[in-house]
Amino acid sequence: MAGAVCAVVNVLESYRGRDRLIRTLCYSCQLIGGVGEERCGGRRLLIVASQLSHCRTVLRLFDDLSMLAYSLQYGLGKKEKDGLIRWISVLGNICDQLYYPCEHVAWAADAGVLHIKSDKWWTASTALWALSLLVGMIRSLRRLIKLKRSEGEHSENDPPKNRGEMKFQMRSEMLCIIGCLSDLVNAIHWMPPGFLWGGSSPMWLVGLMGTISSVIGIYQTAVGGSSAGV
Repeated sequence: MAGAVCAVVNVLESYRGRDRLIRTLCYSCQLIGGVGEERCGGRRLLIVASQLSHCRTVLRLFDDLSMLAYSLQYGLGKKEKDGLIRWISVLGNICDQLYYPCEHVAWAADAGVLHIKSDKWWTASTALWALSLLVGMIRSLRRLIKLKRSEGEHSENDPPKNRGEMKFQMRSEMLCIIGCLSDLVNAIHWMPPGFLWGGSSPMWLVGLMGTISSVIGIYQTAVGGSSAGV
């Protein structure tokens, strides 16, 4: 019991860990609240989800520098041997970097700090997020294909440790694809009506997709993988 409490405390003391937990709670409330939307309890959960989402939006006001530091560290990806992964990673970093200021402007407009309409800025930030997710899916799919080929080239006489590491990497990339796809479903839902299924997903489905990607993100963080989500 004490160990579990310590583990939760350690997660909450890190910014990323706390964000993962808030994100999971937010989408879980949307899922449960969406199922019982007609009941008073369901509506209350949706209010909680809305407030948690707003909390994350405010906290992301401070993410620009950390994203910039990561982008500068990666640069043009000269250390990346695969050309396709290299350039789509650069594209993904550009999308992520531009996402934050667009969202900040939209938030400032909604808060009354800026006297402009926020609609276009929310659409721009959502489109950048969707493009980043698509890039993430392509990158993970490319890595998965390369791992599959590498697995076929290895013999059964390879050390069990090497085979285990390869299976772990393949599972990690599969989870990244599922997580990105789940978030992409929501990203398109938040696009303007008329764009694919923009604005047409029921609240419970938004919560379900977000919960799936959030749980994957927590798992990836726990095992040392990587999964991003807004």
